[in-house]
Amino acid sequence: MAKTFELEIATPERLLVKEQVTEAQIPGAEGEMGVLRGHAPLLSRLGIGLLSYVAGGRRSFLVIADGIVEILPDQVRVLAVRAEKPEEIDTTRAEAAMKRAAERLQSPKEVLDYARAQSALKRAQARVAASERKPAG
Repeated sequence: MAKTFELEIATPERLLVKEQVTEAQIPGAEGEMGVLRGHAPLLSRLGIGLLSYVAGGRRSFLVIADGIVEILPDQVRVLAVRAEKPEEIDTTRAEAAMKRAAERLQSPKEVLDYARAQSALKRAQARVAASERKPAG
């Protein structure tokens, strides 16, 4: 039996990944999910963070935010509201956004939507972490 499963990652705008992988780590709304072939069927909300997967012995990363994931024994579909590859991220802008979000949470000067501000910080942190994993070249 093959030890791979099909991983498909898409947003409303585009298909980012469709390949055979041996494992995936997916940020769920309730915590990280590790997936191998044969995983029990599951439908869950996505969280915000780094999604990683191994294909051809090489680990790759994407930043994802919100959406759903469907896990089947031989296929995983990630339907994210937003997703980016590390090479698409402007590190300087991501670091500036992270700094602004952290400052806003530490000293709110106006009425603050805390959940939205916390979400912005998590997105920025994930983007910075992903930008540090850009492929060489």
